[in-house]
Amino acid sequence: MEGTKYANRFPIGLENVIRTAPAEVVKQFYQKWYNLQNMAVIAVGDFPDTESVVKLISQQFGQMNSPVPPITQEPNIPFHHKARFSCLVESEASGTTVEINWKMLNVEPKTVGDYKDWLIGVVFRSALNRRFTKISRRKDPPYFGCSAAEVELVCPVKAVQISSSCKEKNILEALKSVLTEIARIRLHEFSEREISIACANIMSEIESAYLEREKMQSSTWRYQYLQHFLRKEAVLGLEFEAQLCKSILPQLSVSMVSRYSEKLRMSKSSVITITEPRATVTEKDLQDLVSDTNSLEEEGKISPWEDDFIPDEVVQVKPTPGEIKHQAEYQDIGVTELILSNGMKVCYKCTDFKNDQVVFKGYSYGGYSELSESEYLSCMLSSSITGEIGQFGYKPSVLEDMLAGKRASVNTELGAYTRNFIGDCSPSDLEIALQLVYQLFMTCVEPEEDDIKRVIQIVEEVIRADERDPYYVFTNRVSRIKYGNSYFFKPALVNDLPKVDPKKACEYFDHSFKDPSTFTVVIIGNLDPAMIQPLVLEYLGGIPKLAEPVLCFNLDDLKGLPTTPPISIVREIVRSPMVEAQCSVHISFSIKLCGGTMMEEMWFAIFLSQLLQTKMTQALRFKHGEIYSVSVDSNFGYSKPSKTADLEGEMTIEFSCDPNVSSALVDIALDETLRLQEHGPSEEDISTVLEIEQRDHENELQENIYWLFQILKCYRSRLYTDNLGSTFQVLDKARSRARQTLSPLTAKWALQKILPYPCKQHYVSVTLIPETNRFRLLKHQLKTQLKEKYYGRYMKTVDKVWKVFARKHVSH
Repeated sequence: MEGTKYANRFPIGLENVIRTAPAEVVKQFYQKWYNLQNMAVIAVGDFPDTESVVKLISQQFGQMNSPVPPITQEPNIPFHHKARFSCLVESEASGTTVEINWKMLNVEPKTVGDYKDWLIGVVFRSALNRRFTKISRRKDPPYFGCSAAEVELVCPVKAVQISSSCKEKNILEALKSVLTEIARIRLHEFSEREISIACANIMSEIESAYLEREKMQSSTWRYQYLQHFLRKEAVLGLEFEAQLCKSILPQLSVSMVSRYSEKLRMSKSSVITITEPRATVTEKDLQDLVSDTNSLEEEGKISPWEDDFIPDEVVQVKPTPGEIKHQAEYQDIGVTELILSNGMKVCYKCTDFKNDQVVFKGYSYGGYSELSESEYLSCMLSSSITGEIGQFGYKPSVLEDMLAGKRASVNTELGAYTRNFIGDCSPSDLEIALQLVYQLFMTCVEPEEDDIKRVIQIVEEVIRADERDPYYVFTNRVSRIKYGNSYFFKPALVNDLPKVDPKKACEYFDHSFKDPSTFTVVIIGNLDPAMIQPLVLEYLGGIPKLAEPVLCFNLDDLKGLPTTPPISIVREIVRSPMVEAQCSVHISFSIKLCGGTMMEEMWFAIFLSQLLQTKMTQALRFKHGEIYSVSVDSNFGYSKPSKTADLEGEMTIEFSCDPNVSSALVDIALDETLRLQEHGPSEEDISTVLEIEQRDHENELQENIYWLFQILKCYRSRLYTDNLGSTFQVLDKARSRARQTLSPLTAKWALQKILPYPCKQHYVSVTLIPETNRFRLLKHQLKTQLKEKYYGRYMKTVDKVWKVFARKHVSH
């Protein structure tokens, strides 16, 4: 932004201006910029007719006048032929990143030709990102991840932005790889297959949006009209845009798309920015690398791209379909349940909430809770290791190409008490999604040295980045306090990685998804009733039944997590070095539900969370003006699933604030909670809570994800006795009873019964505040003062001087 005001100030303003600006300045700003002729009113919703809405808007706004003429002003962003470089050191950076921006005018498409030019850029970036992904999965890759996108900087300037994350001291290799790939395209172009894959993926997204055009959220339409008003973006309508894409994409040749790389020359207003936790490169290093890469391109010394072989089918040998051993219909909730010949239970519900969505989840009891401490670390990393090798029998980059143009994905999730696979697809791609599930059960993942080395490098870099993040350190400390000094909540350290056994990790993963008889699968969405059962029988029923059960656990035999929560008050401050002083507060109360009213009490816990959030906002924000937002939540995720044990959980209050008032605000939050326990809420408070819950519930009833998790909740409920319909009714009645009985008096009773009472006698409060070590602050101030003028070698000198100074004065 050199040459503009943006280079010298942040959009949000300077703190001293915000604190000292006189009222007259604010009024003048309002009169100057908040002009009616610069404004629009956009209304989207289920209106009976649009004419009445237009009339209403005209009545409210039509008689108003602005006292001064409207001002329209666009910043002049100068372009440049010489590349710019910026080296940033950020001690709290979550990783090392390299970012390249090519600035260009943001011209919104107004003709079919303009739209075609824009679409060429979309195809180019899609094909380029595919290459970046493949490079990231090679042996000793230059970066962990890399992607290209188009971003708006400021009106009227946009940028093509390529961002990559790499390990420390690998910046030059990452940057060289990115620049080499763009040069390779200029020299050798993309292949026909690369462009066809990119076009197929784009067309798949457009077709999915087209199928959902009648059920698009009002907020999506509102956003489109907003962009039309603010940035003059065309509102094409999904029918017309789908027709455009369908007609234009086949016209795009390899040469057309490849020529887009000419816009990404370093002489085209480019800016290279690197961010790292410690200085390892200088601007001179970056300039030399760019010059060397340009020379290689000019001399034609960059070889063509070599691609992988891509199989035609996900499942090479079709399985023998299974049979239905038992079928049950639960008409009240529109659900069909199947017991297959291999023992797998499958439940599906046909909906019309969305035209192009099917979601499913399969689970089996027995997760990390069943592991010994010696096994835990290796098995915890099993998904990461097998994910890089190929959980479905193919390398991830090969599988992505096989699924080009298809909307079908399956992910695995190993949790505390369950092993899960989760899927999302379009109705037309349900067969492919179920093929992936079949492959998951049929694949034995064999660890290879190169894959393991790459995964361990990624994990190591993530751990190092986490250790620099003050909030990560804070949340880890919170977990250790609340759940005890348990290995289950201990973060992995770099020194722990040599203890990881990759073979053990892969073996555990294979066993986790091997025995179909232990799994229950729920499928929800726009399903074809005539096709769903044949597909289920072929790919889920076709998974072979094992001679001996593997990882088969009964609900009440599961081990609890190895936790030792505190039994009294814990109030602790976590100090961490921070560049920007900020403070985070976490307060939690333990919860235990038991007895015959447990189901109603779970709903009361949800209602009380909303009540406390409302009252905390009123007290901490509107009354004391010290915070922006606060969240309150109840959580039972770590409670042991059982038909007989008590249900244990916690209620948490979280907010950010000024470090100087953090202790006082904790006291205010506790006082407000105790006041509600002793005196209860008002009738108005209860009405607000019930209204919010009812509105959320009505919206959720029209969502596939809601029904998916409600049915899973029924299967996992302690009330479940092989009758899904009756369990659903019992849980639904528990919600109704809780709503009907919620009153100021019962809320007061619940606050005393569910939370510790008095709450100030048993709670955990952990506060993150900046470290006040004056030597650290001196170092930061010294670096800040020198950063802009003397960066490269001078910053390294600062580090050397600091180390000598620190050894002498702060050896303790």
